Amino acid sequence: MSNKRPKKPVWWKNTYFWIGFILIGVAAFGLVRGEKSIRDPGQKEESGLPLIYLGGAVVMLLNGVLSHRQTVFNYHLEMDEREEKESVQQEN
Repeated sequence: MSNKRPKKPVWWKNTYFWIGFILIGVAAFGLVRGEKSIRDPGQKEESGLPLIYLGGAVVMLLNGVLSHRQTVFNYHLEMDEREEKESVQQEN
């Protein structure tokens, strides 16, 4: 294991959040300008496309929250292990 201390995790480096925010932007653009503005070429015509993008954004943001919480949990576990090792080394 490396002696280099890991950096504290930050939420804005999590790609799930970025994708979620982009999807919110696309959904908002679709609500303002209409569904045709966000429809892909050749995509099947269906109503509620901005709401589908909004639903995808919610899922991505939820993924971001869960993955960030897991990363923070693992960070604290590793830091606790390092502190325990350092205290044992200082005793010897």
